[in-house]
Amino acid sequence: MKRRWVFVVILVVVLAFIVIYSATRKDKTVMLKAKVEAGKFDVIVSTTGELQALNSVDIRGPEGLRDARVHNVKLVDLIPEGSVVKAGDYIASLDKTEATTSLQSMEDQIERDEASLRQTQLDTTMSLRDYRNQIKDLEYALEEKQIILDQSKFEPPATIRQAEMNLDKAKRAYEQAKTNYSLRKEQSEASMVKAEINLKRQYQQRNEIVKVLDQFIVYAPQPGMVIYKKEWGGAKRKVGSQISAWDPVVATLPDLSKMVSKTYVNEIDISKIAVGQEVTIGVDAFPDMHYTGKVTEVANVGEQWPNSDAKVFEVLVLLIESDTTLRPAMTTVTQIRTNTYDNVRFLPLEAVHSSDSMSYVYNVSAKVRQIVDLGEANENFIIVNEGLEAGNEVFLTVPAEGEKWEIKGWEIYEKVKQRRIVEEQKKKEDMARMQREQAEREKMMMDSGGAGPKGGMPKFDMKNMSKEQRDQMQKMMKQGGGGAIMIQGGAAGMGGGGMKMQVTR
Repeated sequence: MKRRWVFVVILVVVLAFIVIYSATRKDKTVMLKAKVEAGKFDVIVSTTGELQALNSVDIRGPEGLRDARVHNVKLVDLIPEGSVVKAGDYIASLDKTEATTSLQSMEDQIERDEASLRQTQLDTTMSLRDYRNQIKDLEYALEEKQIILDQSKFEPPATIRQAEMNLDKAKRAYEQAKTNYSLRKEQSEASMVKAEINLKRQYQQRNEIVKVLDQFIVYAPQPGMVIYKKEWGGAKRKVGSQISAWDPVVATLPDLSKMVSKTYVNEIDISKIAVGQEVTIGVDAFPDMHYTGKVTEVANVGEQWPNSDAKVFEVLVLLIESDTTLRPAMTTVTQIRTNTYDNVRFLPLEAVHSSDSMSYVYNVSAKVRQIVDLGEANENFIIVNEGLEAGNEVFLTVPAEGEKWEIKGWEIYEKVKQRRIVEEQKKKEDMARMQREQAEREKMMMDSGGAGPKGGMPKFDMKNMSKEQRDQMQKMMKQGGGGAIMIQGGAAGMGGGGMKMQVTR
């Protein structure tokens, strides 16, 4: 009985503690806040990439496969990737089956051609000898007819005439035989030359195959680290891979003293990227290490991201530092600094809320929804042009009954709205101006007879556009309301190239 009372008392105390704790915790939800900061602000575009050597030497297989009519050979042995080799060290060996089969077939063909050439020589010798005998016989016959004519000078005129006719026939037969012999000789010589040329070609092709066979063992052309060659599909070459006559590279020897990070930037951010921008590079293999770099190349044409509808543009970043621990194919994180502001106000992106085209924040001290004019942003923060001062506190989440707070700053909203209207109008004017200029160029070309294939426009090349033109085109493509812009171009020689744009909504 006493134990039961003790249990009841303990239960009552626990329940009372829970009730008191709940009452004290009620309506005390912690609201996250942040202050508007002021100072230097970097606009960063972050992407992932892969390290590559800026320069590398190809380790090539046989170079004369096409001349030897050997189209594909298989890798039967290959040293491990990452092996450090010296010049002349063994790298790989290739399957000789197709080449040796081709060589045997060529040897058989050479034997047949040699036999054919000997037969042609014998036939020509016998045929020309018969022709020479015929010519000699006709020469004797001609002399005989001449003697008969000389002896018939005291015969009747009819007999003399007959002798003259026989002599003339003998002369014509003799001359025809000599002509036939000359033609036959030229014909035989041409046949001999053709057969000899064909045989020489066969010898040359056989020598090419023999030469190629000597290259089926692949050696390093210089010292370095072996990196397997990537094929078109992205897979690396390995034992069993086919080496084509058009691309006989087995592996590469990269120059590790100069590395680049190959990365891809989405189409939304690519207009911010330019050659020469500073980059901070991190390597997943060494999380504590960071390197500096510069953008050296930005692709003009985008490509489809695998298994995605997103379009991306290739960007190459050169590492300024040299580090022998870095290896090709290491994953990198590249932070491209696209712009820097020395003295601006900024706050976390989480603090910004929006309704239609209006952006606002929850001001802690004033307890109002303050409309703000925003600028550029990076991954974590965004610039505040107007509406807040440095040190103002804002909520990162919606406070209790925050939807009922008064909205202030409508004059800021009107300024932003007017600015957007002006920007949209300018964009339309730029589009109309470019269309007029294109129409004028087309008219000039038609008046001058046209310069394109079959009277059409020359093929457009984005390389002929200036950076400003490319930026303008990318902005129009992004701001075109989801429309597609089709571009046809003119020649670079006509004021930088004509552009014909067709906007599809």
